[in-house]
Amino acid sequence: MIVVAGEALIDLSPTQINGQLAYIPHPGGSPYNVAVGVGRLGAPVRFLGRISSDGFGQLLRAHIRQSGVDLEYVVEGPELTTLALVTPTEGGEFFSFYCQNTADTLLRPQDLPAALPPGAALHLGSISLLLEPTASTLAGLLAREAGQRLISLDPNVRPFLIPDKAAYLRKLEGWLSQVDLVKVSQADLEWLYPGQRVEEIAAEWKSQGPALVIVTQGGRGAFAWREEELLRVAAPKVTVADTVGAGDAFMGALLAWLWRADALSRAALEALSSEQVRELLGFAAQVAAITCTRPGADPPWQQEVA
Repeated sequence: MIVVAGEALIDLSPTQINGQLAYIPHPGGSPYNVAVGVGRLGAPVRFLGRISSDGFGQLLRAHIRQSGVDLEYVVEGPELTTLALVTPTEGGEFFSFYCQNTADTLLRPQDLPAALPPGAALHLGSISLLLEPTASTLAGLLAREAGQRLISLDPNVRPFLIPDKAAYLRKLEGWLSQVDLVKVSQADLEWLYPGQRVEEIAAEWKSQGPALVIVTQGGRGAFAWREEELLRVAAPKVTVADTVGAGDAFMGALLAWLWRADALSRAALEALSSEQVRELLGFAAQVAAITCTRPGADPPWQQEVA
């Protein structure tokens, strides 16, 4: 079982309809997308978060349920759904968030389950670790569960929502000692540590606690840092529709692969051979590449990857 905790929101993506600019709603939010990706790849997954009772919230529930995700840990709220306006730029998609007092930002400690299933992995990340009170609630969950189960983290940095970069970086580096697997993009690392080599940052992060640090590099592929060993894979060549959700699809694929390999524990993750880590990266890169061939965060189903 994999428990994914965090935000659920609506991405408003631009398109042209009869020559007019329009925005199409797509279910999204990084942890939400990860849960959808895991479910579509056939691994047991449960989403933990707060979803609005409004029309967008109903869309979010229906979409994630259809993707095979268990909603036992979902709390319903009367507030509006967070909206993320997606604007394409030369450097990739830029996100503007409308998230003041929205449902997914108001998760409180009393909304958390008293205990997670034995042996379940836990995944966290993205803006749910920035916006209060959800951020403190999930930080408390991370502290409670650290050392009890495999925990993965994808910071999925959104500079637009980070008024104090130094304070955010201190928090992020503090989380590293509590997690076992980190996935981060090269773009995130370049914003966090301008001018530093991403390989050196990955090695430094690895020394702070995680068993495995994985860095995605878009069309260049990805690499993993583990015990003084750097392992790389190339990205499959595809025709890109957009890159929304590609990193989340990569993360979901990592977790689904580890579940199938019976490696959802710190010890099992550390015991993976170099060849297995390359296989893990290659599978995740394939899943992310398929996601890039269609608009919105729309990760593939298991039969598409097979």
